[in-house]
Amino acid sequence: MKAAQIDNYGDASAIHVREVEKPMLIDGQVLVEVGAASLNPFDLAVLAGYAQSMAPLTFPATLGLDMAGKVAAVGDGVSSFEIGDRVYGTANAMLGASGAFAEFAAVNAANLGHAPENISDEEAASFPTAAVSALQAINSMNVESGQKVFIHGGAGGVGAIAIQIAKHRGAHVAATASAANSDFVKSLGADEVIDYKTQDFKEILHAYDAVLTTVRSDNNINEALDVLKQGGIAISLVGPFDAAKAKERGVTATAQMTRVSTASLDGLRALVEQGAVKPTVDRTVTLDQIQDAYMALATESIKGKIVISFRE
Repeated sequence: MKAAQIDNYGDASAIHVREVEKPMLIDGQVLVEVGAASLNPFDLAVLAGYAQSMAPLTFPATLGLDMAGKVAAVGDGVSSFEIGDRVYGTANAMLGASGAFAEFAAVNAANLGHAPENISDEEAASFPTAAVSALQAINSMNVESGQKVFIHGGAGGVGAIAIQIAKHRGAHVAATASAANSDFVKSLGADEVIDYKTQDFKEILHAYDAVLTTVRSDNNINEALDVLKQGGIAISLVGPFDAAKAKERGVTATAQMTRVSTASLDGLRALVEQGAVKPTVDRTVTLDQIQDAYMALATESIKGKIVISFRE
């Protein structure tokens, strides 16, 4: 089978698409014939070696987290999936899986869910890490109808889904985006879009109930706390807030560690099948274009996700 692998940490030039053996299953795993996979910002960190202190890779290593496809085999101890099931989830090699950017992936059953029936593999592959991150954050913030929610980074994979979920809950949503992505973010349901290149969101937004920050603002994520009312809550996906500043402002501020589980994927599937959340795919590429996809993710303003299709 084909797989995108690295033999050492580096930049996109370190990625090689090569023929390798299908991964072997261990107890609790499922072999998935991958229909599509998608890139996340975390994939850039893995490639560069920034995550090796948490879980160093064993080389050669197959890259990739998010994927969707069809169950080809089931390992011992797995009762929730059967051969032929359409599934989606994360094949994170740092969690003992074999990597998503391959024609077949050995995936922990605990990180898999049945794919939504109303979307393609390409669309389903765009969801797992980003959409679960968004859903987990909106749940942690206890977003309710009538509240005001600020999404810092509305055009990215997480932000695009968070806007949709918050609007589904009945919230008023403001988000940052570039002028080029303003119409896209509005199409997701944002009530206000702040051009982060020419406007200062702190001067525009006040007394918000909740903030989700997915990007750093001038390397200072604590700026997002300034839009909250007393008693508000902030969630960061890009590092911890200043605890002293949060206490001074009378707000709750936490850094989120996303947990992609069967339960979270099932909750997401329900939202997708209801039509409350739709995929946001910026572009679809082939596995042979993986180096270009990594470079695009690192240097371009991406609307939603870059998806790798394994279809002929």
